[in-house]
Amino acid sequence: MTTPEESPAPAAEQHAGTVAALAEAIRAVGQSGQAGPSGADGPSAPAPRAAGPEGDAQRQASLAAVTEVLAAGGAPAQLAPAAIAELGEGAAEQLREDPWAVLSLPGVRPEHADGFARGLLGPQAQPGDPRRAQALVTWLLEQAALRGHSAQELGEVSEALRAQHVPDPAAALQAVLVDGRVMPFQEELPMPPGSHDEDEEPPVRTLLALERLALAEESLGEGLVRLLSTFTPGEDADDAEPAEDADEAPADEPATPQAPGAPETPAAPVQPGPAAWKQAAAAASSRSAQELIRTAAAAGLVLHTGGEAARAEPAALLHAAAGLGLRVWGATWTGQGRDALAALLPEGSPAAGRIGTLAELLYGAPVPRAVDGTLALDVLVVLDAPLLDVETAATLLEALADGARLVLSGDPGGLWSAGPGRFFADLLAARACPAVASRTPDFGPIGELVSGVGIGELQPVDAPDKEVVILTAKDGGEAVHRAVQLLTDSIPRALSIPSEQAVLLTPGHGGPAGTRALNAAAKAKLNPGPGRFGGFDPGDRVVHSPALGVNLPGRVLDGDPSGLHLELADGGRLTLSPAQAAKLRHGWAVTAHQAVGRRWPAVVVVLPEDAAAQLTRQWVYSAFGRAERHLSVVHAVGPALAQAVAERPAQARTTRLRSVLTDQ
Repeated sequence: MTTPEESPAPAAEQHAGTVAALAEAIRAVGQSGQAGPSGADGPSAPAPRAAGPEGDAQRQASLAAVTEVLAAGGAPAQLAPAAIAELGEGAAEQLREDPWAVLSLPGVRPEHADGFARGLLGPQAQPGDPRRAQALVTWLLEQAALRGHSAQELGEVSEALRAQHVPDPAAALQAVLVDGRVMPFQEELPMPPGSHDEDEEPPVRTLLALERLALAEESLGEGLVRLLSTFTPGEDADDAEPAEDADEAPADEPATPQAPGAPETPAAPVQPGPAAWKQAAAAASSRSAQELIRTAAAAGLVLHTGGEAARAEPAALLHAAAGLGLRVWGATWTGQGRDALAALLPEGSPAAGRIGTLAELLYGAPVPRAVDGTLALDVLVVLDAPLLDVETAATLLEALADGARLVLSGDPGGLWSAGPGRFFADLLAARACPAVASRTPDFGPIGELVSGVGIGELQPVDAPDKEVVILTAKDGGEAVHRAVQLLTDSIPRALSIPSEQAVLLTPGHGGPAGTRALNAAAKAKLNPGPGRFGGFDPGDRVVHSPALGVNLPGRVLDGDPSGLHLELADGGRLTLSPAQAAKLRHGWAVTAHQAVGRRWPAVVVVLPEDAAAQLTRQWVYSAFGRAERHLSVVHAVGPALAQAVAERPAQARTTRLRSVLTDQ
């Protein structure tokens, strides 16, 4: 086989022409609603597993069969449970029929899958096998999703296939698109400067997206348009038409009795008019809060932007709307955010008790629901909105009833979601609804520093009480030493902030000053021990990450055969099974992505020399903004810190939501 490195230049040109032809073919088809075999309903749910002894025996038989297939291909037996979880009870047969399906399992890379396929198929395992191309395209898009992309340009995917030695990437992509798990889209680009010909076709780019992400962004667009189109503002009493008298209802139409045990039907919503909203806005304590209340009175979808101090404005809106008799709820990303938002409500506010985390709202909070399953709410205010990925946002929109008000609030300068998409940023860019920019600044030296970072400037600030301290280190080892000294000694002694209320932040887990190195050094100082419970001791600070973007800090209580017992920082206790505890991390040091949605009295940001390439203005803004009273920065990156703030706003993400909204 001729590898890309050996291919002559004309081959590359031929490849580019073939990809262009494929893009043109996709454009001809257009967005005709082809959603693949599963259609708009998504993939069918797996058959329920048999319960009891028969189910256990079936699972053991499946594990044994998968283990045998994995061994035949030279793969580790530890992949067997993941294979059954991903591929179902028929995983063994599926892996025999398609060895490259192993690429869908966690931690498996293309070279591993190729080796497994050679072990099962021998010489028949060829680079151009259509099964290999299907697995590679899906894997490439899943890897892109982990980096935040909800779609990828056709040319990028094609080049990645060439790098994996697929002989004819364009033909392979065409076959993959027929399968339906990957969907193509055409997106118009802005006309180049100086274009005046009205008949000139605008340039386009072809995007590929995993079906689940494509459908999520389409659902998001439809949900947002639905909220905008079904919202009707209330009317003042003098302007409203008289309602039909309920007593005049025909006698032959008796009220439908409520089924025994059914949830209580929510009361009919009230609709305050402009005068009531104006009066409620006038009672708010700041001009920005007043503007937000007035805007929410007249729109079904509102965006609100601002820093930490601006979070008082959504609280004022919740208080005002609840006072008008509306059914309201406030949602935050973390339990700490929930408690902080509740503390911003006035004493005795009618909105008290109507605040929870987003996860609680969607999956567990005692919020009444209508017969159709939608939330019985008139006003939903979601803080930390930039942290919503497209799938979570789509779930949220589907849960809202027609005519409800949705207010999305967040800091546009902070990190985006851990999952794919940039929901809040795309909404702001699309200008599809009213947006209120807070004029409330974040005060103090830390607020001044973070505000400067937000506009691309890293300037010294006056910090008379040592609110901000920036130190340099020659390398990662010295950075770890200084950071742990600050955590364990300097900050508690000089500022009376205990170590338990301080945290170390760093860009990654590995390297000379990643979370692993920092946590090992912090544990040796603060809670030395043998790690008798799977590497952990009672008293260890930990962070539990049950899902992408969900991080729960806590402390180890003890352990026993049932698992590891934790006390969570947001309240409550949790027992992790041995399998779950294997993924637990120490929590004296965390990444900035793990820290979003939370703040600490003291933060030490640690930047080793190998972090320079990862730094962006967005990362620095988020990391620095986690500090409430004190911020120390220990860095060995030299001028790269200021350069990142000035020149690298954020890691780019390819998404479709903005074009979806434009089309709708």
